Amino acid sequence: MSDMVPMTREKYNQLRAEVDQLENVDMPYVTEKIAEARAEGDLKENAEYHAQRENQGMLQAKINQKKQMIANAYIIDPSKQPKGQVALLATVSVKDLDYGDEEEFTLVGAGDEDYDAGKILSTSPIGAALMTRKVGDKVEIDVPKGKLKFEILSIEYR
Repeated sequence: MSDMVPMTREKYNQLRAEVDQLENVDMPYVTEKIAEARAEGDLKENAEYHAQRENQGMLQAKINQKKQMIANAYIIDPSKQPKGQVALLATVSVKDLDYGDEEEFTLVGAGDEDYDAGKILSTSPIGAALMTRKVGDKVEIDVPKGKLKFEILSIEYR
């Protein structure tokens, strides 16, 4: 089960749409460009042909990666997560005990992270330290810049 990729239904649908776009729009376009470049003649010295073949290879690698994520996906339903305890898809409000600031993190699986929006990987140092904790728990987290000290103020599943 270690190859399984936890994700939301939204992320799963987004990946499927991306694969559809890549396979049905982008790949035929690149294939057409390869055919045009091939028609120009000598392939040994045809830079356009080689560039498009490289694009095709990178595009296929991207398709394969996304298909692998889809194949290994398991959908997390926020309504079935344990209440009162931090788990995947929890939005956790914490208070920084050193500075008094409040922060909010949503713990997500690989591919869903968006650090600007506060979506952090559940396997990151902060995410891993918060997992299974409850409201009121105090957590010390070793990070590259030292230690973070948080108190969990609330846990929600949105």
